[in-house]
Amino acid sequence: MLAGFRTLADRATIELGRRGYPDVRPVHDFALHAIRSGAQNASELGRATSVTKQAAARTIATLEQRGYVSRQVDPVDRRKLRLMITERGHSLMSEGEAVFEELRNQLELDVGA
Repeated sequence: MLAGFRTLADRATIELGRRGYPDVRPVHDFALHAIRSGAQNASELGRATSVTKQAAARTIATLEQRGYVSRQVDPVDRRKLRLMITERGHSLMSEGEAVFEELRNQLELDVGA
């Protein structure tokens, strides 16, 4: 089962590259979903994705460098920075969901044939 998911993820990564996101990896998708679900810093992202705080910080830095997330001052506590998904990040997530749906539909057609 895990091998099937890995194959699907690899195909999705290739297709996302064709659609203008050549620098995205599956770990980025997991991180973006965790941020959307409320992870606001490296510690929270690490807990949500079961990686170290240092690994989460590297993922955040990569996502920020590539324009998928930004850090903004927390409106409640101005001493804190919050992770925010950018417009490009939201577009990536939408495109990724569409790609996975297309791949699942293709898989169903292939299995049913």
